[in-house]
Amino acid sequence: MNSESLAQLVGRLQALCLERGVTVATAESCTGGLVAKLITDVAGSSDYFRGGVVSYADETKSRLLGVSQDKLNAHGAVSAQVARSMAVGALNQTGADVAVAVTGIAGPGGGSPAKPVGLTYVAVADTAGVDVRRFVWAGDRAANRDASARAAVELLLERISTSVWSGPNP
Repeated sequence: MNSESLAQLVGRLQALCLERGVTVATAESCTGGLVAKLITDVAGSSDYFRGGVVSYADETKSRLLGVSQDKLNAHGAVSAQVARSMAVGALNQTGADVAVAVTGIAGPGGGSPAKPVGLTYVAVADTAGVDVRRFVWAGDRAANRDASARAAVELLLERISTSVWSGPNP
């Protein structure tokens, strides 16, 4: 397990974003804004963080992030397809260079055999495309949310550090 704290990870994210001139946005469901909170806990985050949407309800995912009702009906809110749409929606709505989205089942209830408690999808989007990762956490609600937030920040770090940035998104 990574011994780096979430605060340290976010500090690295901020340094990387500022160094490369990259702006970030979030779209969160099961984390309830935790990723945005972690980012804004660090002084200076306004220099790269564009904002976020906490889209807990399907209606909010549709209205604010442009997730299609057909996608929600076909795959459910906790799916790779919806995570992808949430990330693209956050990118489009905020004008950020890169956006991360998290959707999942934090627990303790809400799971099923097909979608167990702890199932989480994290997506990152930029003009080069979208990457989605699937996780199944085994903790309680707080641990699952923390693990999801960590995965979101790590995916942002990975995407930004491996991409060539030529300045802000037009």
